[in-house]
Amino acid sequence: MAAVGETKHALEMVQVNGTDESCITFVLHEEDHTLGNALRYMIMKNPEVDFCGYSITHPSESKINFRIQTRSGVSAVEPFRRGLNELIDVCQHVLNTFETTVSNYKKQKEERME
Repeated sequence: MAAVGETKHALEMVQVNGTDESCITFVLHEEDHTLGNALRYMIMKNPEVDFCGYSITHPSESKINFRIQTRSGVSAVEPFRRGLNELIDVCQHVLNTFETTVSNYKKQKEERME
């Protein structure tokens, strides 16, 4: 837990000494399966990724240990960043589609009431 006046980072990178950057565990604080599973799916679509998985250490802790292993010397940070950006794009598309549909529904409802 963060001390008073100390900021707690939402993301940490854990890397075993002596390993290259193709194998990194990211610790995402204050997150759960909602982000974990969606992000894992987006990252696994990347052909440079050998393994991507996550675990929640304990039900009472709200953090995810997110592991990525890549091939061809690609840094694990790149597919992680790309997966986050692609997930943001998908979420934005869903939000835009939802808002357009709600707007169209309200217009149709108003037209029927006239």
